[in-house]
Amino acid sequence: MKKIWSSILAVLFILVLAACGSSEEESSSGNNSEGGEGQTEIIVGATSVPHSEILEQAKPMLEEKGITLKIEEYQDYILPNRDLSEGIIDANYFQHIPYLQTQEEENGYDFANLGGIHIEPMGIYSKNITSIDEVKDGTTVIMSRSVADHGRILSLLEKEGLIKLDESVDKVEATIDDIVENPKNLKFDSGIEAAFLPETYKREEDALVAINTNYAIEAGLNPSEDALLLEGSDSPYVNVVAAKSEDKDSEALNTLVEVLHSEKIQTFIKEEYEGAVVPVDGSAE
Repeated sequence: MKKIWSSILAVLFILVLAACGSSEEESSSGNNSEGGEGQTEIIVGATSVPHSEILEQAKPMLEEKGITLKIEEYQDYILPNRDLSEGIIDANYFQHIPYLQTQEEENGYDFANLGGIHIEPMGIYSKNITSIDEVKDGTTVIMSRSVADHGRILSLLEKEGLIKLDESVDKVEATIDDIVENPKNLKFDSGIEAAFLPETYKREEDALVAINTNYAIEAGLNPSEDALLLEGSDSPYVNVVAAKSEDKDSEALNTLVEVLHSEKIQTFIKEEYEGAVVPVDGSAE
């Protein structure tokens, strides 16, 4: 009888040890805010160009301040905000202010703008049309399905006299329905995912294609040289670092923004992108 009880106790002891080991493994593999020794880890979502490239430049500077930066790359504009809302990432850096505001309104997100970092001037491209004078009657303008970008595209067309928008509408919020004059009878196709616009540009030779700068650069286009029309540096579409409102006072995340505003990072942006990406001083809210 003693042998049986001894065996039972031995098995129980092994099971307890196994359970403890499993618990420790789960704890060490779960999300936490600590990086290396004494380091705080932050996970920031970003599209690859230029956001991820800029963040890579910030990594060593953050390491010196005790912060380990992990970059989570995305290829679309939907998941970075969804993952931020769900706590999968600590912040994201990929979107301009109007898009952030639209996403908050449509999805009920409670985000904070921690600071503006740069502007990516929107460009309108064409394979065969080399000047505004060559735009023919009935030319198609192809845009992404992101309504938050429509106002800036339409404003570019209006500036060149191709259309006229309703004067009572805020240019940032303008849509195709707000066009009151269209002398060239331009047609508008706004059903394309932003990431596919460069391919559309290559295929649609006689169309005007509005391409977000990050996707234009990835496709080998130089916005300042290849765009038929390009926004100026006074664009209100400032790309920002966003976080959940509850984390707006996070020391690590605010340090990230400070580093991105540093002279070293701003010089990198100017030299690397040659006007296709324009740094801002962070005053945009």
